[in-house]
Amino acid sequence: MSITETMEITQYLTFKLADEVFALDITKVREVLDYTTITKVPRTPEFMRGVINLRGSVVPVVDLRLKFGMTETEKTVNTCIIITEVSVDGEPTILGALADSVQEVVDLGPDQIEPAPKIGVKLKTEFITGMGKQHDKFIIILDIDKVFSTSELALVQSAEKEMFTNEVTPK
Repeated sequence: MSITETMEITQYLTFKLADEVFALDITKVREVLDYTTITKVPRTPEFMRGVINLRGSVVPVVDLRLKFGMTETEKTVNTCIIITEVSVDGEPTILGALADSVQEVVDLGPDQIEPAPKIGVKLKTEFITGMGKQHDKFIIILDIDKVFSTSELALVQSAEKEMFTNEVTPK
């Protein structure tokens, strides 16, 4: 394998939501945590489950199943929180994403990735980078920066700041 071939291969963290396998570029993943207590934040969108304390930092946690029109993520022994870094108006923001289970890290080359499907104008799929193929199965590759709109991420950021302010401000 030549140097140019190895540079084209990208590593992805695969995880399950219901029966579907999704993937995130490994460079966007900070860590994977076991499910922990999530503090609900009032007046936030349904897909935002709340916040967690990650080594002293307040990290918003979103439910990707709800965001994608599925049922709410149920806590099981395999449920985990994928800590990702998303870009909001060019600024990095740390975000937790609930997943039913994390599968593995896979290497996919350009020949294993098909373009995202065009489903028409009513269904937005710009958050899908492509469809990975591995062992006759599809992996839906997400662009985590495009899964949430800027206004949704602004809500997440403001909830994070509100929680942090409430934690440190005496009442």
